[in-house]
Amino acid sequence: MSDDFEDHCWKDVVSAEVLEIYKHYKRETFVGPRPALLVVDLYNLSYYGGPRPVSEVVKEFPSACGVNAYAAIEPTKRLLAAARAAGLPIFYSTGDTRAASRPGAITATNRRGGGPKPEDMEIWPDFAPAAGDVVITKQRASAFYGTPLAAHLTQLGVRGLIVIGTSTSGCVRASAVDAYSHGYHVTMAEECCFDRSDLSHKINLFDLHHKYADVMKTDEIIARLKGERLMEAAQ
Repeated sequence: MSDDFEDHCWKDVVSAEVLEIYKHYKRETFVGPRPALLVVDLYNLSYYGGPRPVSEVVKEFPSACGVNAYAAIEPTKRLLAAARAAGLPIFYSTGDTRAASRPGAITATNRRGGGPKPEDMEIWPDFAPAAGDVVITKQRASAFYGTPLAAHLTQLGVRGLIVIGTSTSGCVRASAVDAYSHGYHVTMAEECCFDRSDLSHKINLFDLHHKYADVMKTDEIIARLKGERLMEAAQ
């Protein structure tokens, strides 16, 4: 049994008493077989205002994640590069901004304010999709709800899903839970997920880790993807 099961970002907010309550979830963590990478909502809207404290950027850009979004850029770039090198299918999700595709009163969350513009929902340039990647547009939090994502993964024979993106407590959580409900082994890269609230980020990763997903460090996931590639090359 892994001794580092709880060695994650929530250590400073989850008490020893709570860890004792959840000890029955302790297990070995891994990247599922035949994995794909799901990149949830890494669109421009999250990065508006630059790498400043979230409390500052949200005054002008309520959906921005400030420094939390920018801290995840480099690990996400490394994970994307490793996924491409390993030949993983890569799927992106972003919001559907087509005016004719839904009633005007329908929104993904209960946030007040006007809807996003098409340019807001474009994938941030650092993570631009490559040829062969698939971009899924959605109207709800989950990348699965009302989209062809599950059908695409089934046709590709995917059995494991690595989930990254934003926000940890919102669209990432909804997508991870739906992935688990669809029968995929779900892995989450800790440093490649972020939220406007550090507390929401940590508590939701903690809860997902114990119930629905294997939260792993990005470097560990990359190492395992390299290991799978070497095994395939040797066969």
